[in-house]
Amino acid sequence: MTRHPSPEALAALRSELAGRVALVEEPSRVRKRSRDFFWYSPVLNAQLNGLSADVVVEAGSEADVIAVASACARHGVPLTVRGGGTGNYGQAVPLQGGVLLDMSGLATIEWQRDGAVRTGPGIKMNRLDAELAPGGEEIRMHPSTKRTATIGGFIAGGSGGIGSVNYGQLRERGNIRAARVVTLEAEPKVLELTGDRVHGVAHAYGTTGIITALEMPLAPARPWIDVIVAFDDFLAAAECGLAVGRDAAIGKKLITPIAWPLPQWFTGLKAYCPEGQAILIAMIAEDTLPAFRARVAEAGGRITLETPLDDGPGSVPLYEYTWNHSTLQVLKTDRSWTYLQSLHPAEGLMESVAAMAARFPGEIVPHLELIEFAGKLTYAGIPLLKFTTEERLNAIIAEHEASGVWIANPHVYTLEDGTRHKRAETDQLGFKRLTDPAGLMNPGKMRSFTPADAEASLPA
Repeated sequence: MTRHPSPEALAALRSELAGRVALVEEPSRVRKRSRDFFWYSPVLNAQLNGLSADVVVEAGSEADVIAVASACARHGVPLTVRGGGTGNYGQAVPLQGGVLLDMSGLATIEWQRDGAVRTGPGIKMNRLDAELAPGGEEIRMHPSTKRTATIGGFIAGGSGGIGSVNYGQLRERGNIRAARVVTLEAEPKVLELTGDRVHGVAHAYGTTGIITALEMPLAPARPWIDVIVAFDDFLAAAECGLAVGRDAAIGKKLITPIAWPLPQWFTGLKAYCPEGQAILIAMIAEDTLPAFRARVAEAGGRITLETPLDDGPGSVPLYEYTWNHSTLQVLKTDRSWTYLQSLHPAEGLMESVAAMAARFPGEIVPHLELIEFAGKLTYAGIPLLKFTTEERLNAIIAEHEASGVWIANPHVYTLEDGTRHKRAETDQLGFKRLTDPAGLMNPGKMRSFTPADAEASLPA
C-alpha cells in the first residue's frame, strides 16, 4: 500500500526538479488546486475535504511530464494529474499527498484534418471548439463544464455529455482515436494508443497513465439553437424528448427533460420556466427547427425560449443548466440536496422512467438526459436527491438497482465503486500494471490494483 511520501523523498524530488519545471509550493495555492467538485456529495465532502498534495508542478511540455514521472518513480512519490479540476468524484484529489501535476500548459493544437484533431490535453474545450470552427467542424461531445474543462480531464474523468444523444459515451468505439501516454517509471515510456487500446485511459481517473496528446474525431459544425419547452407533466416532457431523439429529421445535440421544482433554482431562466411546470431543454440544429416545433405541438408543449447558442465570454449557454450543472444551480443556494447518476433500460424505457419518477416523492426530483447506449436511445438520469443520511442514500440506490435501473454511484471516489458494474474495466486494470507498476499514480482510486512489489511479497 502506497503511503504519504517521506519528508526526505519530497526534499529529494524538489531538489531534482527545481529549475527544470515550474513548482508551486505556497500552501494555500497547493490546497486550492488539490480540490475538485467532490463537495456536491456530502459523503465525499466528509471524506476528502482538507486533503492536499505537497507540491504542484505546472507542466509546459511532454519533456516536463517525463521528468516529473521519472523523479516520482525513483523517489517513491505519489502523482495525481489535474486538468481543469471540474470533476465531481474527487478524481483530482490526492489521497496520499505527493505531486499534483497540472497539465493545463499542454494546450497546443497539433493538427486538424480528415475529420479529426490532435491536441494537447490541457486545452480548454471551449477554446478547442472555437479553434475548430473556421474548418467547419466541432468536437462530438463535451461536458456541461465545457468553458472550464480541459479535453484531457474530460477523457480521463468524464463519461459523456452534450452530444451523447448522437455518439453515446466516451468509451464507445471510435469516440477517441488515439492517446499519447507517459508511464510512471524510473525510465518512463511514451506510448501511442490507438483502437480499443485507448480505453485503458478513458474514464480511468488518471490512474493508468499521463495523457500528453489526444486525437479526437470531429463532427460537422451546425448552428445550434438553445430551446426551452414547458409541459404540464414531466412524463409528457420525457415522451416528447424521446420522440425528438428518434426523429431523424431533427438535428439534436442535447435533450433534457427536468421535473418541477428543479427549474425554480434556475435563476437566469426564471422568465422561461413557468411555475409548477416541467421543462424540456434542447439544442436543435437551426435548419430542423420546423420539424422540432411540430413534435412539440403534437406533445402539448409550449416553447418559451429559442435563441442561438452562445457560449462565449459573459454568456451562460443553456447546456450549463443540464447534466450535472443542474445540480450546481441548486447547490448555489441549498446545500441540503445532492444527486444520483442512473441509466434506465432501453426496453420498457418510459415505464421505467414513470416508475422511478413516482417512487420517491419529496426525496427525488427527476432529471433525465437522452443518450445513445449500446446502439439504442435511452435515458440517463441525474436526479436531484434530498440528502438525509448515508444509509438512506444507499437504500435509494439499492431500490433503483433492484428495479433494473443501473446506478453509477457519485458518492464514492474509487473507480470500481463508481461504475455500474462495481469493478474496474479489464483493459484499465491490466494497462495500469504496465504503466504504473509501483502504484504511485493517483493511489487509492483503483482499489483492485496491487503494486508489483506488493504482489511479489505475498505468500505463495
